Parts: sequence; structure tokens; C-alpha cells
Amino acid sequence: MLMDKHGFSIEELIAQGKLGRHETFTPRYGWLKKGFDAVIENSNIFREREAIEKLGVGKNMVNSIRFWCLAFKLIKVDDKEIVPTKLGQRLLGDVNGWDPYLEDDASLWLLHWQLFVPPFEAVSWPLAFNRCNLQSFDIKELSRIIFNAAQGFPSLAKASAKTYQRDASCIIRMYVDEEDKDSEIECPFTQLGLMYRTGEKNKVSFNTAAKLNLPPLIFAAACFSYAAHYLSHGQKNISLQRLVFGINSPGVAFKLPETAVGYYLSEASKSLDGFSLVNVLGNMQLHFNEHPEELYIKALNKFYLER
Repeated sequence: MLMDKHGFSIEELIAQGKLGRHETFTPRYGWLKKGFDAVIENSNIFREREAIEKLGVGKNMVNSIRFWCLAFKLIKVDDKEIVPTKLGQRLLGDVNGWDPYLEDDASLWLLHWQLFVPPFEAVSWPLAFNRCNLQSFDIKELSRIIFNAAQGFPSLAKASAKTYQRDASCIIRMYVDEEDKDSEIECPFTQLGLMYRTGEKNKVSFNTAAKLNLPPLIFAAACFSYAAHYLSHGQKNISLQRLVFGINSPGVAFKLPETAVGYYLSEASKSLDGFSLVNVLGNMQLHFNEHPEELYIKALNKFYLER
């Protein structure tokens, strides 16, 4: 059974997940930095009336900004207060932030990965990426898959089919370019190329090929993050197959074939020490010489600070 670092099974973590709090809005350019900065200035900003004026958006959008900042682990609720996370400070901080305005596609990959790290503020995302194996699908088909997957969890089964349909719509609009560019301000995550339109009316597909704009060090960081959250304490290795096909694995989150996963890790090992790819009786494994959490930060520092 897959457990996280605190001893919770993946089933327990999913059962604790949350639904439909994006107010139907995908994350927009500037929202995450705006929301993060607002929290730095005032930890109660999202509870106050001035949030609308401060963030320059309507009430529903204020709620959506809060949701996305939480979902991407840029802020967190700590003793009823909202505070910045270490990731938020390192990535978006005005002083020495890695990429405060998210100008690098690598940062979008890093944020996308956070949706697969517990706690799941947007549980429909991992359910969709893990459970949808259709060659092509539309909003209704994706919502049906998420809805059916959620029925195994009493807390999630209480939600209506419409909630899952709104989540499915948001997922597709988040990663696929809008046909009508005037219908919604473009979402930056469409740049990742995780989904594409098939040409069949309203149908989309996951892009399961290697991603040219995914840096090896960012992918390696996701693998270290996965190990830190989901491996047993003290475990020093993980199979390549699990990194490709395991629940909430980087291979699943980034929709990558096994050859690409091996390539990214091999490339990352050329510039980063502390881990190695080893062949054990014909099976490739990722071996850790340092703690995965340390390797995670090390890989990100290497990518952002030493280029």
C-alpha cells in the first residue's frame, strides 16, 4: 500500500481531498504572484473586504486566487492563518525569488507537480490524470471518470455530478488552448502541452510523448519530491517503473513514457550528484545517496541559480 511520509495511505489522502473551489476559473497570468504578495502583506487578506480592491478582481476571482495559491502550495493555512510556504518564498519572493513572475515554463511544470503532492486542494486533478486512460475525451466523459473514481471515498461521493463536471471543464481549459480566444483570458498552463485538441468536436487527448520544454532537473526534482512524500522512511531506492506508472508519480503527472523518464533522470545526473540510476537484475532503479527532500531543493537550486 502506498503511504505518505506521515503514514497515511494514498486512499486516506485522496479521501481528505477537496473539490470545486476554483469558482470555475483556471489560474491566470499574474494571479499567483498577486495572491502570494497579498498574503505577505496581510495574512488575513482573503477574509477582508479590501481583498477585492487590493487584488483588483471580483469576489469570485478573489476566492479562485486563494484556491490556486493553496493548491500549488504557495501558501498554506497554519493555525487558521494563511502564511507563505517555503516553496512560495523561494519561487515568488521579491528578494532572491527563483522566478517571481513565472516567466520560465519550468516554473509552471513545478507548480503543476504540486497538484499531486498532498494535501490535495484540487483532488480531481490527480483523479483525472491517474484514472483517465481514454485515447480522447470531452468534458462529460472526463467528469464521468472522475465522478466514478471518487465514489470509492465517502467524503467525495457526497459531491454532485455537476461539481465533477465543473472540475473536468476546468482541467481541460487549464491545459488546452481555448478555440475562442476571447472567451477567457489565456491560462499559462496551456504552454505545457499536456493536452491537445484532436480535431474531433470538443474532444481532447493527453499528450503522452516527451515534453521538450520540461527541464531534466525539474523532472528530477519532482521525482525526489515524490520519494520524499510517498516512500517509507529510510528507503533508499525506487524503481523506474514506479516513477512512470505509480499513483501520483511524476510519469503520470507529466504524462511521460518510460524512455523519457529514464532520459530526464540520466541527463539530470550529469549536473547533480547525490543520486544515481542503477540496473538491478535488469530493472532500473533510482538510488538516493542523500535524503530526497534535500535532493529536491538541491535540484531546484541547481536549475534556478546555477544556469
